[in-house]
Amino acid sequence: MPNKDLGNLIIVVEHINKTFANGVKAVVDFTTQIRRGEVVVVIGPSGSGKSTFLRCLNGLEEIDSGSIVIDGTPLDDNKKNRLEIRKEVGMVFQQFNLFPHMTVLENVNLAQRRVRKKSKEAANAMSMDLLKKVGITEKADNYPNQLSGGQQQRVAIARALAMMPKVMLFDEATSALDPEMIGEVLDVMKDLAREGMTMICVTHEMGFAREVSDRVIFMEDGKIVEVGTAEHFFTAPTEKRTRLFLSQIL
Repeated sequence: MPNKDLGNLIIVVEHINKTFANGVKAVVDFTTQIRRGEVVVVIGPSGSGKSTFLRCLNGLEEIDSGSIVIDGTPLDDNKKNRLEIRKEVGMVFQQFNLFPHMTVLENVNLAQRRVRKKSKEAANAMSMDLLKKVGITEKADNYPNQLSGGQQQRVAIARALAMMPKVMLFDEATSALDPEMIGEVLDVMKDLAREGMTMICVTHEMGFAREVSDRVIFMEDGKIVEVGTAEHFFTAPTEKRTRLFLSQIL
């Protein structure tokens, strides 16, 4: 799927560090740049800092030092900047986090109404378009507990897209799903990649990484061990640690 013209830089991360209260260094001197329309897959062993890195990108985790700039807006202590970044960066988690007392349509509508200040009619129209995009328009009036895990995750993706983000973050979006449901969620993610959405995906799905990513980042102990194209990464990785990791999971 790669071999596409990528735009200008949309994310610039410089020398960020994050240490938790228990002394664990989750992200160490991490520097990277993401281009508009690029799909970057982040892989590595459990506890390597992948999810923490993603959470730093939208301010869910506070960095100790370094800088993050997203589409020209610095992620700093300025509340206005933080709110702007939250609007522009959508995130999909392992757990679906849907509101159980709301229908699918209401879940997708909520942020549009509250944050984007859309009318109910405009929000409904966009939500139905997004539910069509993820293949579950027929579930609009259902509640989350009436859906399969794969369907709930597709609703979560539609909800994130409803904010019209410039960047989508996926934190192991398929890891809580039964094997037969993983494909339906990955298909939605592949469609987004084809449409040019800027995406950073933490995943264990190596087939997805190989097919969709423009670049792969391999992390361990909070640090970048190796970065390369999917072709480089899966056929001729440079680092011994990368080769060992791939030999264990492929």
